[in-house]
Amino acid sequence: MPRSLMDRVKRRLRISPSFGDLGNTKPFSTIYGYDRGTPIDRYYIENFLTAHASDVCGRTLEIGDDTYTSRFGGTRTTQRDVLHLNSLNPAVTIVGDLSKRGTLPASAFDCLVITQTLYFVYDIRAAVDELYGSLKSGGILLLTTPGIFARDEEYGWFWSLTTALARRLFGDVFGADNVEVGAYGNVFAATAFLQGIALEEVPRHKLDVVDEAFPVVVTVRARK
Repeated sequence: MPRSLMDRVKRRLRISPSFGDLGNTKPFSTIYGYDRGTPIDRYYIENFLTAHASDVCGRTLEIGDDTYTSRFGGTRTTQRDVLHLNSLNPAVTIVGDLSKRGTLPASAFDCLVITQTLYFVYDIRAAVDELYGSLKSGGILLLTTPGIFARDEEYGWFWSLTTALARRLFGDVFGADNVEVGAYGNVFAATAFLQGIALEEVPRHKLDVVDEAFPVVVTVRARK
């Protein structure tokens, strides 16, 4: 096709975007949509945990509270531990830094449910090593971490992971054959999430389309 004709076709096909409500330089919500409803990343996190709920059993560990281990493990759990940096929360059973060796008891847990936590940890490899060491043989790690999100340096948010990095990072520790990495999200979901639009405000079927180029949440299931 002659270049002049290609240029004419491109001009005809080009659609000028209409940004509408998305044309502002500030998001609808600065707290991920909590003030409007349910943040979109929670939809993906809970879909991932629902898919692997049978893994949540025996002695478990969660960060901050035991909401997910209780919800998805129920009576299959025998002991639900909670890790936090301080003991101000009465639900906390283990106080410490995930990146410090010996924070978690060795070979103690059947399942670790670690959601949206790893990006707070500067020494991310040390944290993965600590998680691995705390699992019993055959134990399962269920982990989620942001792919695309609005960063807030005030809270020490260091990382977002690509699926490629997650495969390498966890594969180096658990062994590549023992790690399953996934992603949830697409350009629509990522745009809505960055704007702070809530789950209740968007059509679910659009959220269910997966495009790894725009991961809102990256997931890891790893077996020791």
